[in-house]
Amino acid sequence: MKTIKFILFFTSVFLNLNAQKADSWKVLFNGKDLTSFRGYKKDKPGSAWVVEDKVIKLKKEKGKTGGDLMTKGKYQFFELQLEWCLPKAGNSGIIFRVAETEGPAYKTGPEMQIFHQMKPGGKTDTGSCYALYPPKVANMKKIGEWNKIRLIIRPGNLVEHHLNGKLLCTYEMGGNDWKKQVQKSKFKDWALFGTVENGYICLQDHGNEIWFRNLRIKTLK
Repeated sequence: MKTIKFILFFTSVFLNLNAQKADSWKVLFNGKDLTSFRGYKKDKPGSAWVVEDKVIKLKKEKGKTGGDLMTKGKYQFFELQLEWCLPKAGNSGIIFRVAETEGPAYKTGPEMQIFHQMKPGGKTDTGSCYALYPPKVANMKKIGEWNKIRLIIRPGNLVEHHLNGKLLCTYEMGGNDWKKQVQKSKFKDWALFGTVENGYICLQDHGNEIWFRNLRIKTLK
C-alpha cells in the first residue's frame, strides 16, 4: 500500500510540473537582442530593427532595411503580452497566425491594429481587429506614452483584444460572424486569410517608427 501511495504521489508531482511548464511564460525579448525573432521570409531581422535601452525600435533611417519582425516560433492558442509606443503619429500592428506565402504577412494573418487614432467603433483604429472588429472603448494613451496589450486566442479560436486593462473586442475566428465580416471586407478574395491554424506572430513595419518592450507569451492548452 505504501509503495502504491509513493508511486501515486510522484506521478501527481510529475504531472503538475508538466502542467506548470506548459502554462509558463516564455520571454520573447530579453532586453538585449533579437534572438527570438527573424524577418518575415528572411533569416534575420532587417537592420532597421534595433535594440536601445531595453526597447525594440523600428528606426526608419537611410540605408536601413525593415520589413516585419517575426517570431521564430509558431503559435496556435496563446496569450501574448507586450507594451508598445508610437513616438510620433504612425501606423503598425501585431499580425498573428501568419504563414510565409508569396504575399505580405497580412495576407494570411489578422492584425491587432496600432494607430495614432482610437475611437469606439473605429474598425481601423488602435485595438481593432483591422477592418473587421472595432474597439468598444477608447483608452489609448498619448503619443509618446506606453500602452500595454494582451492578445489572447483560446481553444475554439476565441480571440480577445485587451488594451491598458480594458477588453476592446472579442470574436471567433472561422465562426459565422467572422465569415460575414470577412465577406464584407477587402479580405474576401484572400483565400488563406484567417485560415492558418498554427502560425508566426509579426510586429509590423508599416513605414513608421514603432517601439516595443516587455514581450512574453504563454501557450494555452
